[in-house]
Amino acid sequence: MLATVLVFGGMALSACSSNKKEPMIGKVEDLYNTGMNQLQNRNFAAAIYTFEELERQHPYSGWATRAQMMMVYAQYRIEKYEEALFNIDRFIRLHPGYEDLAYMYYMRGMIFYTQISDVNRDQGYTEEAYKAFREVTERFPYSRYARDAGLKITLTLDHMAGKEMTVGRFYQQQGKYLAAINRFKNVVDEYEQTLQVPEALYRMTEVYFALGLDEQATRSAAVLGHNYPNSDWYEMAYKLMTSKGHKPPKLTK
Repeated sequence: MLATVLVFGGMALSACSSNKKEPMIGKVEDLYNTGMNQLQNRNFAAAIYTFEELERQHPYSGWATRAQMMMVYAQYRIEKYEEALFNIDRFIRLHPGYEDLAYMYYMRGMIFYTQISDVNRDQGYTEEAYKAFREVTERFPYSRYARDAGLKITLTLDHMAGKEMTVGRFYQQQGKYLAAINRFKNVVDEYEQTLQVPEALYRMTEVYFALGLDEQATRSAAVLGHNYPNSDWYEMAYKLMTSKGHKPPKLTK
């Protein structure tokens, strides 16, 4: 079988006509640079193989540590999430004091974040992303990844609150008012900084009226008016209370 020798970046790479991958023999720096070039060219599968070869041939080199990080990124880009998570855990275990360890924690969050589905489905990935990004902000508050992790924490919280609202609205439509109230209250109590809170307070006002609990309905509307006086949800609550013959909190909009 004839082999073709390719010279790339000062490194001799052997390739053959079969589908079997041949070992890439070369200096550690050349292997790393080849892998990085493959990443830049979006040839992620090839980059993974190159970084694996680098680690196999030079396991104790500092380049191997960098290659492990880049391999995780390449696996993430082609949605090999299980492999990436395995390598992240291995990296953290082997290099607990690495200077850029925050990146691996951040990538763990990104892997879960990328897999978040709409609010009508299970939010397991959302919860895992939230925990991972929280770990970034708590362990590495001054890292370059902390700011973006913080932004994604806000988004994951809003997503989880959105799931609670979806379930709460379903219970409300089914006339299961106590179950609905529990969901809406959970949004107000556990996700108080999210965009879902004004609607949750309005829905609580609706449900309390449906249960004949006018005092609680008025209280929910008052909290809504105090905290979100210019929201559409408060305007709706204002009209609802008026229709029920109650004097609503002053509308400032």
